[in-house]
Amino acid sequence: MRRPLATIVLLAALGCAGATPPAPAPVRATASAPAPRARDAIRATEIERDLRAFADDSMLGRNAETGDAVRAARFLAQRAAAAGLEPAGDSGGYLQRVPLVREYLGGGSRVTVQSDTGMVSLPVGGQLLPLLSLGEGVPLPKLDASGDLLFGGYGFAAPGVVDPLAGKSVAGRVVVILMESPPSFDSATRARLEKAHPLSERIGALADRGPAAILAVVSGRVAAMMPSIAADMHDAAVHLDDTTHLPPRLLPMVLLVDKRISAPLLAPEGRAKGKGAVLRRFTAHVDWVRTEVPAYNVVAVRRGGDSARRGSYVAFGAHLDHIGIQRPVAGDSIANGADDDGSGSVALLAIARAAVAQTPAPGRSMLFVWHTGEELGLYGSEWFTTHPTVPLDSIVAQLNADMIGRNAPDSLYLVGPLAAPKRQGQVVGAIADSVNAALTPPFLINRTWDSPTHPEQIYYRSDHYNYAKNGIPVIFFTSGLHADYHKVSDEVGKIDFAKIARVATFIYEVGLAIADRPTRPTVSGRAGTR
Repeated sequence: MRRPLATIVLLAALGCAGATPPAPAPVRATASAPAPRARDAIRATEIERDLRAFADDSMLGRNAETGDAVRAARFLAQRAAAAGLEPAGDSGGYLQRVPLVREYLGGGSRVTVQSDTGMVSLPVGGQLLPLLSLGEGVPLPKLDASGDLLFGGYGFAAPGVVDPLAGKSVAGRVVVILMESPPSFDSATRARLEKAHPLSERIGALADRGPAAILAVVSGRVAAMMPSIAADMHDAAVHLDDTTHLPPRLLPMVLLVDKRISAPLLAPEGRAKGKGAVLRRFTAHVDWVRTEVPAYNVVAVRRGGDSARRGSYVAFGAHLDHIGIQRPVAGDSIANGADDDGSGSVALLAIARAAVAQTPAPGRSMLFVWHTGEELGLYGSEWFTTHPTVPLDSIVAQLNADMIGRNAPDSLYLVGPLAAPKRQGQVVGAIADSVNAALTPPFLINRTWDSPTHPEQIYYRSDHYNYAKNGIPVIFFTSGLHADYHKVSDEVGKIDFAKIARVATFIYEVGLAIADRPTRPTVSGRAGTR
């Protein structure tokens, strides 16, 4: 399960381990369920066999950032084939490529200022920071720039504010602006002017005039933030990358400059005269490194038996990645992720074997997707739901299993029936209650997390969310957090295999009830039987 993320938005600045959850409280079911048909096919012994291989040290913690999750994907693809599932990934295979990319600020960045007295080099980093994006959908800044330095004052025009660039061409030049207002104004006036003219506005006005680069000299709170932001940029971050939609690099280079190192960029005589005189020659290259990280979802199908409904799908999901190598604890540095989400991944294998053995075949097809990159940001499910290998609107429900092998044997959390918008999960929630009522014993269902506003934000933290936001009814099955969450101590030896088998049976019976249903499980009752 993915940790909740905190996001820092730089331009806005310029202009879990959770506690162990309470024991679930029982919920009384109100409807009958179909007779169980999978219990004999889902075996704890097979689940244990699969999990001991899947969460073995040889997988190195299945970190999608490092590519170690590829071995896990291939393992699951082989098991899916052995179970008799049809491949449903790319090019007729079980694997669907997920385009992850590693990006970071490399060591080849350079900035120089040439004058008649010599050349000065300025290090790119905590006091000289490139802005690599100015907002979603906006063209990107260029990574190379050269031109004569030109002092641009404060980058805006206002009563009492001198504009050294008035009436002058800045095309092809490198403009230096001060991200403040004239010190001769009182503090209230300065604050008002700076609020009225944020960085984004000053950059936008200058960019329209065609400079080669814009250097924004900053101080105070913004300058104090720059070293930590630079450290993040030097850290090789992995994210989803659809290269076909990358904006072109059309904007001038933009650099933030800490005022304390700005002297080589500002000639006192040019500033004093306010004439926008050419000061010095500036050259810069930003070494922004992008490398592909191999990553794959595993996608397979158990084909339905009803010719009218086999083109629609009940989707079963889990995530195959974990957090990889961590700081050693008692000599162990591999976070095996036996529960997170080894338990869900091998449960899907057990469900797949039961689905293939099911006679007669369910009416609808059953779609199995083991997602990669969940721990990085739900990337595998985001990619699958935006580039599905079956029509997205043919998926009638998605059942997600993540961390289902720990805590009390009869306890289980369900998330989605209440948290999803527009009551889209109401029908699948009722089906789950009906199925649970027929289990012996039934699970004690806790709905504490089934809210979009719960502090733990569980609804948003696993792969079901990317299906739900596309209008697909979802149920997230989890036995909850524990003391070994996201630690090297999440080991196979602590897993309750009998519980995984019980949860897998529950999930399968819910999926089977949906697959055999004559209509889609939606409140609106979408037209048709598919």
